Amino acid sequence: MNYTTEKASVNGFSMEYLKFGSGSRILVILPGLSIQSVIPFAPAIVRQYEKFSNDFTVYLFDRRADVPPVYTVRDMALDTVSVMKSLGLDRISLFGTSQGGMMSMVIASEYPELVEKLVLVSTAMHVDEGRFSVIREWISFAERKDSEGLYLSLGEKVYPKEFFEQNKDAFSMFATTVTDAELKKFIILANGIKGFDVRQKADNIRCPVLVAADEYDAVIQGKPYEEIRKHLQKNDRLEVRFFNGFGHALYDTAPGFGKCMLDFLRVYN
Repeated sequence: MNYTTEKASVNGFSMEYLKFGSGSRILVILPGLSIQSVIPFAPAIVRQYEKFSNDFTVYLFDRRADVPPVYTVRDMALDTVSVMKSLGLDRISLFGTSQGGMMSMVIASEYPELVEKLVLVSTAMHVDEGRFSVIREWISFAERKDSEGLYLSLGEKVYPKEFFEQNKDAFSMFATTVTDAELKKFIILANGIKGFDVRQKADNIRCPVLVAADEYDAVIQGKPYEEIRKHLQKNDRLEVRFFNGFGHALYDTAPGFGKCMLDFLRVYN
């Protein structure tokens, strides 16, 4: 399938994005926190979401190229909105994973007119000290410039055990390509999660919402999906689905997730 990787410049910053598909509707993907940009993995991403390409034109947005020293999840969300508006995107279906899910909730609560449907995977409405513990561990690896330790810790926490063991060597290989600039950016993006809280604005999220989670997620603990369900209880178009055994990265590892998400997006017209 054909795709393009492009760069948008707005408000003094630039942001890369991936675009593919030919559908009349718009699907925006906001990936989670990563050590390196996911844009170089465009061919794999396109293959993974190829089934969406007839219904949707798909945009996957990276984080901005140069980040300020302090850069909160809300800042990330608002910068992404600026880019989306510069591209003329409107009435989107928004799919966010982990940190991208947090950004998605900010966007859906502050720009409800922009979001037609919302898919939240392995994410939380607020991050307290307990939920920040794994992120803090990753920041510590990055501060020590231990790229291999960071990649292995992330892989072990994010993926199911069997998947991690099968791909352990690949994680170590990726670690050899990490630059100091990427580690510095990772630290800023990771610190931006601390104290995140969108609960007070949850009532503004009025579109249909699909929440997908692994109940034993090793990254975001404390049943964050229950908190989302509680704060969106006034939303009668909320669906919560579990994919236990597939880990934080269930969007990559659960074979039934793609169909579940596509069915959800197709139901609400």
